[in-house]
Amino acid sequence: MKRVVLGGFTVVDAKTVLPQTGLYIQDSKIEAVLSNQELLTLSGVDQVIDYSDQILQPGFIDGHVHLYGMLAHGLLPQKPLQDFNQFLRDYWWPDIENRLEREGIEAAVKLSCLEHIKSGVTTVCDVLEAPNAGRGILELEASWVKALGLRGGFSTEASERMGQAKAEELLSENLEFALSHRGDPQTWGMLSIHTTFTCSPSYIQKAVGIAKENQIDFHMHLAESDYEPELCEKVHGLRPTELYNKLGALGNYVVASQGVSLQPHEIEILSRNSCRLVHMPLSNCEVGGGFAPVPQMLEAGIKVGLGTDGYINDFFEVMRGAFLLHKSVAKNSGIMPAELVFEMATSMGAEVLGRQDLGKLKAGYLADFVVLDNLLPTPLTAQNFFDQLVVFGRSDYIRDVYVGGEPVMLERKILHGKEQELRRNLREKCLRFWGQAAKWTCERTN
Repeated sequence: MKRVVLGGFTVVDAKTVLPQTGLYIQDSKIEAVLSNQELLTLSGVDQVIDYSDQILQPGFIDGHVHLYGMLAHGLLPQKPLQDFNQFLRDYWWPDIENRLEREGIEAAVKLSCLEHIKSGVTTVCDVLEAPNAGRGILELEASWVKALGLRGGFSTEASERMGQAKAEELLSENLEFALSHRGDPQTWGMLSIHTTFTCSPSYIQKAVGIAKENQIDFHMHLAESDYEPELCEKVHGLRPTELYNKLGALGNYVVASQGVSLQPHEIEILSRNSCRLVHMPLSNCEVGGGFAPVPQMLEAGIKVGLGTDGYINDFFEVMRGAFLLHKSVAKNSGIMPAELVFEMATSMGAEVLGRQDLGKLKAGYLADFVVLDNLLPTPLTAQNFFDQLVVFGRSDYIRDVYVGGEPVMLERKILHGKEQELRRNLREKCLRFWGQAAKWTCERTN
């Protein structure tokens, strides 16, 4: 299938925007980026799609998400939580993660994908935190992400907090999924563990060994708050990054998430080992754990992507968070410029996930792109283009979304799922999952 897509503006990458330019697509890949006039002279074209009044941009990359998270949106802890440790042990583990089951996860995955598509995300990297969901749960998740038209990387979070049998089962689930999808451009796997306080050094080494032997990426939550570094120093005499380094666990196969409580020498260790990291600006604020030193990481040469963390699935809000909050923390309006944030949301985010074929609209890249109506009230110029998109852009502006050259949303209508049905299904699963916490809602709706 050969398609011509005419564009008003084509955002090739975070450095190049071409007016009155579009895409020549063959099957799932971009063959060329040409002026609209040149595109209209091509022969043998099966379809011409006219977006000459719209903006074409690469799809966003959600580098770290918990797709099940929608099941718990608004489910609040029953008592005040003093710190991140208490957040996990008294709320998130017993009330959420340990109780997750297949039907609830499935309903949350579907609606989360819908929200991602509507905000321009074409690729997600999901880390499932559901130790009791049973074998095959990653395949279930992946099947629905694929059915709704998105690309996705998947893993289940392995740890020893529920005993050795469960710890081994989770490692096995990760490996089996990753191997079964090797070479699949739409779905892939990685090996994920939790943290240094739920995984012993020997378990970390075993997990890393599996990842290295099978040439798959290795993921961990790294220093999401001060709690992990303080405990790690108390138990091991080292901060988490130092411990991973001592264990031989760091390398260019590592995708860390969070990185909130990192000291300068730890950033240097990550950089020296060519590690990659995903930043979640909004969820960092939610748990009160601190704010990641992303400008310092980028300056050190670390590739940093952006993620939602299963919290707020609107990527324009995530970009705005990265653009604004770092300026406030550093008291410096010059850091984290819009072009850099856009790069983190697209091509750099793809690199963090090990994908060199996503995040740009260039020849040889997969044709994952988003069409935005130019509803901005003020003019787009060569100087303000990315500021306009990152600071003032909205999900409401997104008209159509394509993955591999195929539409997954047209005129804000999801093509492979019924939105109201998906919302109703998740609401029903939430009422059961929430139990007593949903009592007022039940009374109000009955």
